Amino acid sequence: MIKKWFLTIVLGGSMVALAACGDDTAKDTEGEETPQEEVATEQESGEQPEMPKPDLEGIPEVVAEVNGEKISKEDFESIYTEQFEQMAMQSQMSGQEVDQSQLKEQVADSLVAQELLVQETEKQKLTASEEQKNTALEELAQQNGLKSSDELLAALKEQGISEEEVKKQIETQVKIEQMIASETGEIKLTDEELQTYYDEAKAQQEEAGGEEIPAFEEVKPQIEEQLKSQKESEATQALIAKLREKAEVTINL
Repeated sequence: MIKKWFLTIVLGGSMVALAACGDDTAKDTEGEETPQEEVATEQESGEQPEMPKPDLEGIPEVVAEVNGEKISKEDFESIYTEQFEQMAMQSQMSGQEVDQSQLKEQVADSLVAQELLVQETEKQKLTASEEQKNTALEELAQQNGLKSSDELLAALKEQGISEEEVKKQIETQVKIEQMIASETGEIKLTDEELQTYYDEAKAQQEEAGGEEIPAFEEVKPQIEEQLKSQKESEATQALIAKLREKAEVTINL
């Protein structure tokens, strides 16, 4: 969904999966099934555990305000429900319960962060060219396994998202990327940084007994891309923190 993509990219990474075991899990006595074993038993018997539902009770009409701009219940529930459903699927495999209170806080904070960045692009009067917007749209199509932006727009239209809304969010995204690039400047990585990252990853893989990592030169481009993404994410989070310090933010959850 476009809104989920927008939020994820804005924050420089996917949302952290939040899950918590109940206190009773740690107190299992010998002979009792763990949640994971119970899930496995149900799967072996052909029975699927009931999918938990998102708790949307008591969500206020205005979830948060950022410098007077309101974040609506509708926008919050859309993102929250999608994040919850993903985590609920993971919880069925692990037997761990989704901590909905913590997830609500994180979604609200993420929406506040998104609004802060959007407001800052407007304050800086940034612009996005047609070429930049078209490139971003094509990249999004490829990320979703589609051949063209036309296919993407058609797929999103079936979800009830208009072309106008998609292009509006794409434009905002391009502006935010410009702002983040301005914050980070040109990111230069040394061979020493790349080698250190590789050595640490290789050691972890060997310790875990996983497959052998290819030679450094083979994966160097991927490592460089990963480290650049990390630095961009760090810059984004630092900018969000700076903007939030100066902003008037109210969360009503």
